[in-house]
Amino acid sequence: MFGFKKKVKRDVFTFEDLTRFPMIFYKTIGEDIFSERDKNLLRRYLLRFYLVLGFLNFNAYVVGEIAYFIVHITSTTTLLEATAVAPCIGFSFMADFKQFGLTVNRKLLIKLLDDLKEIFPMTKEQQEAYHVAFYNRHMTRVMWLFTILCMTYTSSFSFYPAIKSTIKYFFMGSEIFERNYGFHILFPYDAETDIKIYWVSYWGLAHCAYVAGVSYVCVDLLLITTITQLTMHFNYMADTLEAYDGDAHTDEENVKFAQNLVIYHARGLDLSEEVNNIFSLLILWNFIAASLVICFAGFQITASNVEDIVLYFIFFSASLVQVFVVCYYGDEMISSSSRIGHAAFNHNWLSCSSRYKQIMRYIIMRSQKPASIRPPTFPPISFNTFMKVISMSYQFFALLRTTYYG
Repeated sequence: MFGFKKKVKRDVFTFEDLTRFPMIFYKTIGEDIFSERDKNLLRRYLLRFYLVLGFLNFNAYVVGEIAYFIVHITSTTTLLEATAVAPCIGFSFMADFKQFGLTVNRKLLIKLLDDLKEIFPMTKEQQEAYHVAFYNRHMTRVMWLFTILCMTYTSSFSFYPAIKSTIKYFFMGSEIFERNYGFHILFPYDAETDIKIYWVSYWGLAHCAYVAGVSYVCVDLLLITTITQLTMHFNYMADTLEAYDGDAHTDEENVKFAQNLVIYHARGLDLSEEVNNIFSLLILWNFIAASLVICFAGFQITASNVEDIVLYFIFFSASLVQVFVVCYYGDEMISSSSRIGHAAFNHNWLSCSSRYKQIMRYIIMRSQKPASIRPPTFPPISFNTFMKVISMSYQFFALLRTTYYG
């Protein structure tokens, strides 16, 4: 009657449904993972030009942030100003490094996505058995929450000064329009006197923050979607094996089932190694930088005014959530792949042939080393890793407070 459409429940999902979120979001800064397959050459080159232009602008502002940090870190009287820009520099470095890592590993990532697509359940019956709808729903909620929180940080820093100045000038009777920026930048020119130069610089900085936010978030979103699908496959193997009744089948059928499971299991483990090869180094730098970012953001919360406390609390929360999400999915991959060994031991195998038991023994032995992401110098990513990052952040924080308050 009023034109509202009832939301239609999806019967069958495609592989693209589970990867669409990061792919579309990435294109908003010009990054197209499958650009080489785009037959529209004009669109491909325009997106590439937009991406390169955006990162040139982004890194130009990062240089300004670094210059501001160097000028103010040399004096204890301006240490608070220096530490205010430090989390933004760390965030920018993470965004740059993630984009660089994606560019270097682009072919490996495309191969991983193609391999995952090959084993993706296609029919309605298969997807019900794999619980695809559940994984897609859960993954989408995490992605939205994570993305909104991270982009809220960049948006709040970008637009708060303009919104504040507008309200004060137009609604509170302020005689001047304050020309401030959301981030501390040392400009090589006068960026405040001329209103045109101010707004060009301001919107350039806002776009810089958006590029940083998207490149920072999307690599993690790609990690989430790949681990979600691997977890789905590992849990399906465990569920299938746990429900398998060897007494209800012939020895030949049991052996065939076990051999197929070994092949499937090996394929899943190979794919998990591909995920590790692509993302492990990125996660190492991510955790090191996140420890410093959390430290500096936490220090600003304890030493700043109310306005800055709100902004840096959003920043602090986004960094914590980002580390937690990565550790959560790393822990999920370990748990789901470990389940296969438990399922092999717990299902009804007592009356099966010795050959079948030997295969099960092999599966159990292989499951003792679960699939995981292993950054150099770090243990496999899990909830324990999250506690380690928090511990590192607190140590940096305690050192910084001691230095500042003497």
